[in-house]
Amino acid sequence: MSATSVCSTRPAWQALLSHHAQIGNTHLRELFAADPERGTRCTVSAAGLYLDYSKNRINQQTLTLLTALARDCGLLERRAAMFRGELINTSEQRAVLHTALRAPASEHLWLEGVEVIAQVQAVLARMASFSEQVRSGTWRGHSGKPIRHVINIGIGGSDLGPVMAYEALRHYSQRDLDIKFVVNRWFCSRVQPQAS
Repeated sequence: MSATSVCSTRPAWQALLSHHAQIGNTHLRELFAADPERGTRCTVSAAGLYLDYSKNRINQQTLTLLTALARDCGLLERRAAMFRGELINTSEQRAVLHTALRAPASEHLWLEGVEVIAQVQAVLARMASFSEQVRSGTWRGHSGKPIRHVINIGIGGSDLGPVMAYEALRHYSQRDLDIKFVVNRWFCSRVQPQAS
């Protein structure tokens, strides 16, 4: 049974469907008129990020129902398992270690006798050193000249993070480096609109 079909049998999911039938055609003007504080109340700020969800067709009941569905699906337990390094990627039978990539060097995560965060920090330090050598021109290409062209090759969606980071920070980048992104055709054919 797929995750979607399991989810659709839950009472919390059925409550969301019923709620959607009630507010699904409500215009945003109506939601703002009913709640003059919506523009400030429906925002969240954390870690230097600002999220404004006021322009979505949701209200307090929607948030309550979404929270109930998350609780019903065991989201808190699954999040805790991820932070503990448990094998929650069931398709590959492995841990999901995104948290280790973002953890401070002072934290520790042992997985099968290996201190994962220390390994991650060592790789990040090598990446930072290499990047600085490329930017400064001390790391040179085969010809002995400084590297000026960098090509990121992505498989599937693995190019999306680097592309987003580059686009967000490119105005602060070194202009003498030419950065290109290449993705394999299989993924491109899935995301590119078809010509009519």
